[in-house]
Amino acid sequence: MAPAIPTAMERPHFIGIGGAGMSGIAKILAQRGAKVAGSDAKESGTAEALRALGATVHIGHAADHLAADASCVVVSSAIRADNPELARAAELSIPVVHRSDALASLMGGLRAIAVAGTHGKTTTTSMLAVALTELGLDPSYAIGGDLAGPGTNARHGEGDIFVAEADESDRSFQKYDPEVAIVLNVELDHHANYASMDEIYDSFETFVGKIVPGGTLVVAADQPGAAELTRRVRDLSSLKVVTYGADPEADVRVHKVTPRGLTSEVTVLLGGKFLTFTVSVPGRHYAHNAVAALAAGVALGIPAHNLASALGKYTGVKRRLQLKGEAAGVQVIDSYAHHPTEMTADLEAMRSAATDSRLLVVFQPHLFSRTQELGAEMGRALALADASVVLDIYPAREDPIPGVTSTLIIDAARTAGADVTAVHDKTTVPDVIAGMARPGDLVLTMGAGDVTDLGPQILARLSN
Repeated sequence: MAPAIPTAMERPHFIGIGGAGMSGIAKILAQRGAKVAGSDAKESGTAEALRALGATVHIGHAADHLAADASCVVVSSAIRADNPELARAAELSIPVVHRSDALASLMGGLRAIAVAGTHGKTTTTSMLAVALTELGLDPSYAIGGDLAGPGTNARHGEGDIFVAEADESDRSFQKYDPEVAIVLNVELDHHANYASMDEIYDSFETFVGKIVPGGTLVVAADQPGAAELTRRVRDLSSLKVVTYGADPEADVRVHKVTPRGLTSEVTVLLGGKFLTFTVSVPGRHYAHNAVAALAAGVALGIPAHNLASALGKYTGVKRRLQLKGEAAGVQVIDSYAHHPTEMTADLEAMRSAATDSRLLVVFQPHLFSRTQELGAEMGRALALADASVVLDIYPAREDPIPGVTSTLIIDAARTAGADVTAVHDKTTVPDVIAGMARPGDLVLTMGAGDVTDLGPQILARLSN
């Protein structure tokens, strides 16, 4: 039986319904029978998918898009206070619900796995969703990206497990009460909401403290921030802590990761036995994500060998080293990486997959605040490529910060010995790449903004 829809969520209106996190919640509610409506800035495949589920999706934001009988208005932290639909909700005294509260209500009564960390959440959540589905457990899931296989970021399942990506950026992950929580890493990011690492540790400690009594924390042993978090929460009496990684003391030890082109073979030591399985994405970073998923599933009581086999069915997530196509002997791959650690991991993964090829990167920085704090590290990461094109900053929800431009990244990259070209007009990038690329090269479009749109354009230009 499907869990009952909370009364407040029977007729929800989503502002920004096309967003990765918002659309997932809307899809699950629609699948459970709610009368879903919402608005988004532009038409998209996501809007069409929601309409196919019976949702009403308006394009553009206007006060009259909000029905007077809406039971609530769902917003994310990206929605500004002057949004006309939000103002109309206040006039009509319609309750406003944050996305995280809506997601928490969907998890009620189910065995929840919450996947947290500064990066790697979408991949790890997706791996779990695919593996549990492959095993016939029919989980519900809400993910910040579309699975390459099923092609959706969320689904209502009839099983008793709910897998959710838990967002730390605005502290919303503190709303969940998981049976199993994964913490992949703890790093300084989201500078508009966190002033220091101490604030980030406090936030993660609160998240861990919400694990249900007798539940499990699966946490990285190799990443310094995660290791520090483990030290801080180790004495919680109601909590079982399971560490994973290459550290010899890890409870689930990564014994070996062997590159196999665009896949990896992973061997772990678990319960005194070696277990080997394949991950259909390259690089140690993604291999460790798979091991975190394995440890979480085992914590729920699922046999490790079954999980390991099922994890091999994972074929990737859109924008996570997603192959967009090949033209003129050049492969074009898309990456969502926008934090220096993510960038380094993906560039190293592509390096291991491209032993005899050149790696060309088109990078679009994401957010002025992130560039201000981490621009130099982003530039140093780009030194791993043979050549890079750097675009102007994608602002997303932020206003410009005086003096903060892509030049911060470009200067650091050149200091690190990188070959970097600044391009201010995004429409010229296909021509620029066509002039640089030669057969056998790999082109990586990288960033959390609209740089992803350039992949098909580059392929079309190469074809011509």
